[in-house]
Amino acid sequence: MKLRISLARTLAATLLTLTLSTFDASAQLAVSSNDGKAVLVNGVNTVPPNPAEDTVTLIDLGVSPPRVVGELKAPSSVVGPPQNVAITPDESIALVSANMKLDPADPKKTAPDNRLSVIDLKASPPAVIATLETGLGPAGISINRAGTLALVTNRNEGTVSVLVISGKTLTAAGKVDLGNPRSLPSSVAFSPDGKMALVTRYGDHKISVLSVDGNKVEDTKQTMTGGFQPYAIQVSPKGDVAVVGNQGGNTGDIDTINVIDLKSKAPRIVHTLDVGQIVEGLAFSNDGNYVALTAQDGSARAPNHPFYNENGLVVVFSVNGTNLTKVAEAKIGKWNQGVVWSRDGKTLLAQNMLERSLSILSFDGNNLKVTGEIKVSGGPEGLRTAER
Repeated sequence: MKLRISLARTLAATLLTLTLSTFDASAQLAVSSNDGKAVLVNGVNTVPPNPAEDTVTLIDLGVSPPRVVGELKAPSSVVGPPQNVAITPDESIALVSANMKLDPADPKKTAPDNRLSVIDLKASPPAVIATLETGLGPAGISINRAGTLALVTNRNEGTVSVLVISGKTLTAAGKVDLGNPRSLPSSVAFSPDGKMALVTRYGDHKISVLSVDGNKVEDTKQTMTGGFQPYAIQVSPKGDVAVVGNQGGNTGDIDTINVIDLKSKAPRIVHTLDVGQIVEGLAFSNDGNYVALTAQDGSARAPNHPFYNENGLVVVFSVNGTNLTKVAEAKIGKWNQGVVWSRDGKTLLAQNMLERSLSILSFDGNNLKVTGEIKVSGGPEGLRTAER
């Protein structure tokens, strides 16, 4: 029996190596981070007995249907927006932040973490090649289009870490203090030209504007105020607008997204649209013509809650300048997190924490449809593709 198990493991490892070796430059990587220490019990995020280690799953989104091409262990956390993963434009490395870890004093609880894993995506098999210490509670990550600079929001100390990227090596280059340790900076997004970054502040309901000059990143002190508890944010590849999702007050109200005009005299919020309960993840299509959002829509609530729903949502809006128009929506699983697009805009992946799966969706410009599912080990809670 032991021999059969050993042979099976050897065969699985061989197949994984072969799969990775056939992953070429024409493919598109999506990276999903998966939390092994979080389960939902009657609507409450709970640490299970003997939790599994966190993992990272690599998915080829350039084929139909998308397929898993690798998996490795790396610390992560469902706490914070599903933008705690970022990939360099050349898909050589991925960064994964760990907002929370098991509490050393009480394994039934979690405590703030400070780790950022650097994953070599070109290695066979892919592997963590460095673990850096950021500020307390690292969450959202953004890498500029040049692949030379990364920003990481530190939710538990009100700062943003600046990291210089040289090849596969990251070097700390200081922090930006947002002036309020309770601002809970959650997500950050570079403009396409790399000269500006926007930071959502979940704790005090603001959005900060940072200036970027080479490796010098500064707080301009300019802020915007849109919805309640701003969370995920992304700038359009066209550079003309940004969209931010708001988590709301967690009372069952329909929550919103804000549209930020980046072409005016200074960035400002110009539109607000409703999506569903608890807007979680968002992503622009590669051409900037669409933006996709995930809304938990009550699926993570206790079943006896008056606003509980069996399914979460993926909602797609068309983008015409600063005007967004709802095009389609589809029901997916529960306790939803991140969403990403294939480069051709025809396929999306969306995360379902409760089912430990990613829904595969097709989009034809008018209709959005669930066509399949990818199972992962752990609850998928962070999801990104490279921004080019």
